[in-house]
Amino acid sequence: MNEMLQRWLSSPVVDDQTKQELIAVAENEKEIADRFGTILSFGTAGLRGVLGAGTNRMNIYVVRHATQGLAKLIRKAGAQACARGVVIGHDCRIMAREFAEEACRVLRANGIKAYLFDELRPTPEVSFAIRELNCIAGINITASHNPKEYNGYKVYWEDGAQLAPEQADVVYDSICSDDIFDDVKVSSVEEMKEKTVILGKDFDEKFLDCVLDCVIDPEAIRRQADMAIIFTPFHGTGYRLVPEALHRAGFKNVTCVPEQMVLSGEFPTVVSPNPENKEGFAIAMKLADEKNADFIIGTDPDADRVGVLVRGKDGQFVALTGNQTGALLLDYVLGARKNTQNLPANAAAVKSIVSTEMAAVICEKYGVKLFNVLTGFKFIGEKIKEFEATREHTYVFGFEESYGYLTGTYARDKDAVAAALLIAEMAAHYRERGMTLADALNALYEEFGVYFERTLSVTMRGFDGPARTQALMERLRTVRPDGFGGVGLAEVFDLNDGVMGLPKANVIYYRLQDGSVIIVRPSGTEPKVKIYVLVRDETRPAAEAKAELLRSDLYSFAGISEE
Repeated sequence: MNEMLQRWLSSPVVDDQTKQELIAVAENEKEIADRFGTILSFGTAGLRGVLGAGTNRMNIYVVRHATQGLAKLIRKAGAQACARGVVIGHDCRIMAREFAEEACRVLRANGIKAYLFDELRPTPEVSFAIRELNCIAGINITASHNPKEYNGYKVYWEDGAQLAPEQADVVYDSICSDDIFDDVKVSSVEEMKEKTVILGKDFDEKFLDCVLDCVIDPEAIRRQADMAIIFTPFHGTGYRLVPEALHRAGFKNVTCVPEQMVLSGEFPTVVSPNPENKEGFAIAMKLADEKNADFIIGTDPDADRVGVLVRGKDGQFVALTGNQTGALLLDYVLGARKNTQNLPANAAAVKSIVSTEMAAVICEKYGVKLFNVLTGFKFIGEKIKEFEATREHTYVFGFEESYGYLTGTYARDKDAVAAALLIAEMAAHYRERGMTLADALNALYEEFGVYFERTLSVTMRGFDGPARTQALMERLRTVRPDGFGGVGLAEVFDLNDGVMGLPKANVIYYRLQDGSVIIVRPSGTEPKVKIYVLVRDETRPAAEAKAELLRSDLYSFAGISEE
């Protein structure tokens, strides 16, 4: 019998239900190898994995183990850091509340103050709470938009952004060196409940005040208060605060999708609660037809990402990509702030390097400085912190192609609550001008050309997946192509060398002579290599054809098989 399996079965710490789950699969060598062959990797994005028993699964013992590592990081910061405490939130996922409470138990046993929300809350509110309560850190139990089988564990530091790599390394080193049972301190349930500070709905008011402060043109909302808005939270944490924010801002015709307002980690109405996928909006589209609405807003289970569907000229709904929504919001925010004389002279916007290049020409139009950062919203948070320290720039907007947006500085993670409100305000602005959001996007294309982006994932499953990933990245590092798709190579950057003014990262960046960009990087949370192709052309068909040609050439050059 597998040594680690035997350890779990014989440990007095492990509960009977977990042991029965393991006994049921004990004869399945492949299953046991998958559950115990490794441990869940802990990085700047924390933990994420399938629910179940084992070191390579999400369960209370893995959560306790990670929290003990976080406690070690906090205790190194001193007694004052322990007294400042940790705020803990969670979304609607299976075992989310249990994991949050187990984290509280470990913190209390280590002499660290703990705050816990009384029920599920959006991820950005956790980031906000860290700053509002002056906590040293924060924990959020969520697996974002992953399927129901998953859960996760995100960790934030005192600035409200996710952990820096060196901090994540301290936690991961502790996980690797400390025994999952013997070295983890756990308080009693009674002590945890007695000494944990519970945050209730009154705290939401402070968060909502900041969200409502993001409104740029309240008069546009007042004039279009009757505009029909359809909203779905996909069974998650946006269910209460997104409609509340819309109503308080002045929108009077907000209809929520009833079936998807039901809180459930089973996500019963969708295959995956991902606002990127149009099929998840099937019920919402029917409701939009009934209510004569021209757009639909959907937030993922932890309400940090937002997707938008807009009605086209043919009356059918089209899903905007994260890049398209980002470009629309960037143009609206800068234009509206300029029109209301509220655009700082030193205004700055921030995007990830894999997000649309259209952002550069939009910022140029308004005389705004654009900064590119690595993938991960914590890097946008770092820029906000830098701007506040140097005062050389004033942050006005940041976004990622992965459907994340932030227009204020009250949080340091993407905020779908404020983004939903801003999208509605933007729609009101264009409605006054007889335009839909689809019309607004086409207007951008007419002004700047058609920017088109493709995000591709090359799956690297299996025990040899890491080796194949390494071999792919090594080939790209050592063999320089002449170009792709018949376009010559202008420059290539290996971000492991600390170039482009960015921290070192396992990323290869190609810029072609026509301005097209290809970026290749391994995923930080899944066994995949992510490839981003960013192009511009005069028409949509031409841009799509160019992107496909670049993709095909890259795959051939890198030895990637078509899947």
